[in-house]
Amino acid sequence: MAQSDTGCRHQAGIGIRALYRIGIDVGGTFTDFTLLRETDGEVSYHKVASTPHDPSQAIEHGIADLLKMHRIAPAEIAHVGHG
Repeated sequence: MAQSDTGCRHQAGIGIRALYRIGIDVGGTFTDFTLLRETDGEVSYHKVASTPHDPSQAIEHGIADLLKMHRIAPAEIAHVGHG
């Protein structure tokens, strides 16, 4: 793949620059996700049911959903923060 106008992708997907940040708020009922696209500041939100017995399950599920919904490669994530 040739480099795009934004310079984000390189041949064969090598050298993909991180373009996204994910914020996570783990709550008792729902786990909320905020996705920030760094290139233009676009913000998206997602929510999944919390898993109190193992909060990492809801986090894993929500991140997987975001990546799939927005067609994001894991290497494009610059930062993940949770609280």
